[in-house]
Amino acid sequence: MNKKRSQENQDRQARLAAIQAEQRKGERKRNALIFGGIGAVILAVIIAVTLVIVNQIQVNQERDAAASQPIEGIEEYPDVTFNHVEGDVEYDQSPPVGGDHNPIWTNCGIYTEPVPDVNSVHSMEHGAVWITYNSEIGQAEIDKLTELVGNRSYVLLSPYPDLDTPIAASAWGLQLKVDSADDSRLATFLDKYIQGEQTREPGAACSGGITPEGLAS
Repeated sequence: MNKKRSQENQDRQARLAAIQAEQRKGERKRNALIFGGIGAVILAVIIAVTLVIVNQIQVNQERDAAASQPIEGIEEYPDVTFNHVEGDVEYDQSPPVGGDHNPIWTNCGIYTEPVPDVNSVHSMEHGAVWITYNSEIGQAEIDKLTELVGNRSYVLLSPYPDLDTPIAASAWGLQLKVDSADDSRLATFLDKYIQGEQTREPGAACSGGITPEGLAS
């Protein structure tokens, strides 16, 4: 009787051990699937991030290469004056690319109405690029220019009355006139001349000046 009971106990323990072993095997399989899936996701994220970084590096290199070359169509005005004056100023270029100007600069930003020449010239002295457009180019073109400017600092974007070309990009002593917001030279102009070598006062602010009353910036 004792032998039979002992054998039954051994059999139960053996069955329990087998069940427990099968459970542990199932847990290991589930863990392998879970951690394998997590690993695959992490690997996919690493690959995606790496591709984005590599792509951005390539884009930056291409932009730097383009900005290092002369930009076709630029007009240069090396002898503009730079005195601080009060009142209006008659400029030789339209829009101006430099010259005497108001002691207070226009805050950089995107404007939906014209901004004063005498203050915006001062912004260019601080290294800003001023993109102006003829209001007749249409909203689609204006939207493209707004997207081009994006969150860049040291850029003014505004309409310009009686502009003789659809779009003009101006920096101190430099100007590029184009027919379309899709012209790739605009982005290169920004890359090359935002606080570029032409800047008369490197490091000077493009905020803390004036935001013309009634204009959205």
